[in-house]
Amino acid sequence: MFKGFTRFLHSPGEQLKTLLDPQESTTNALSPRNIPRSEHPVSRQHISDAALKVLYRLSGAGYDAYLVGGCIRDALLGKMPKDFDVATNATPEQVRDLFRNSRLIGRRFRIVHVRFGREVIEVTTFRGKPQDEHGDHIAHQSDEGLLLRDNVWGNIEEDALRRDFTVNALYYNIADFSITDFANGAKDIETRTLRLIGDPATRYREDPVRMLRAVRFAAKLDFTLDPATEAPMYDQAPLLLQIPPARLFDEVLKLFMSGHGLVTFRMLSHYGLFGMLFPEAEEAMADAAWAEELIEQALTNTDKRIAEERPVTPAFLLAAFLWAPVKQRQEELEQEGMPAIPALQAAAQQVVSRQLEFTSIPKRFGIPMREIWELQQRLPQRRGKKAFQTREHPRFRAGYDLLLLREQAGEIPRGLGDWWTAFQRGDEHEQRRLLQKVGGDPASQGDGRRKRRRKPRATE
Repeated sequence: MFKGFTRFLHSPGEQLKTLLDPQESTTNALSPRNIPRSEHPVSRQHISDAALKVLYRLSGAGYDAYLVGGCIRDALLGKMPKDFDVATNATPEQVRDLFRNSRLIGRRFRIVHVRFGREVIEVTTFRGKPQDEHGDHIAHQSDEGLLLRDNVWGNIEEDALRRDFTVNALYYNIADFSITDFANGAKDIETRTLRLIGDPATRYREDPVRMLRAVRFAAKLDFTLDPATEAPMYDQAPLLLQIPPARLFDEVLKLFMSGHGLVTFRMLSHYGLFGMLFPEAEEAMADAAWAEELIEQALTNTDKRIAEERPVTPAFLLAAFLWAPVKQRQEELEQEGMPAIPALQAAAQQVVSRQLEFTSIPKRFGIPMREIWELQQRLPQRRGKKAFQTREHPRFRAGYDLLLLREQAGEIPRGLGDWWTAFQRGDEHEQRRLLQKVGGDPASQGDGRRKRRRKPRATE
């Protein structure tokens, strides 16, 4: 698939140097530079058939059509692009008219999704700079600078300046296969630097999620944040509280489910961003030394599973992130006299209710998360048939994995995890031996229920 790409991969820095004028002034960083096909490695072989269909149909209808952003950045880094975004001068309605398999989405930013089976090509119209004559239904900004609506169409030069990072302002033209670099993004790829376009403080106020994107890209690409891009993040982290919880949940998935979760978590904590997403977890880490270790272990395991292409679920990570505050609240309720199981259920409800103010948790993840927590109460109960019943629970494996993490983090003593490990691996004889160690053998316990004595019938 990457035929003809080898020379570039062996020395990408040297190849990229030929694309730039070494005498170019840094003050002219936003001057566009055209890189002809002969001077870059991006080929149609690296572009999905679906993306090519969109590009060619737009071009054939007389519109400009460009691949833009991460797919071009990744190709220049020697990575196989996975997602393809298209930018065009066609309006969303014009794009929709061209593609039956498309739909308009979004109010804040109107874009078009063109679906080909499982693959979705995102098509955006060139955006321009809002002017005074534009009404609130087209462009609207809050008093704090947050962009609430931005549907002003412009040209490609204006669109490039509205993009977040220099490395994402690279446009691949399907008409002649050239790349236009509007913000010295190729140079930043060479030096592995992540740099915002424009004044960072202003850009973060426009969309605070850019801080999360900066961390995600830096962790994913192993880039260094430009000092000017990094500096405002410490003070502007609370701006994330303006973002709707549903949008932040989508960002959480991107942050922690891409295979670089541990590095991402440490960067988020460093800039004070993690507490804006998971305040209860942040507070618990300050009170319990094991809480942070448990999260890091969970992320380490998740990163490993993703690297091995094994399945992962957000429900488990969420259970690990919020377990410490749930446990702390449970202990407080038990001290007030509430029994253990009701205390756990009440604590879970309180923690989740507060979490939903910051990031939403869909039911498809929230219900399994609670079941993983409830299993922490059931796993120590192994008498009679309880061990077999617990093992058959649909969330047993996730509950068992959390138990192991709790032991590794130092929350609870080791031992119970080893017992369950042996119980799963053992044959029937070994399982009976293990059950006898905790005083329960199902063979001698019947069905575990006491038989009631019948009262003798009265005789006349």
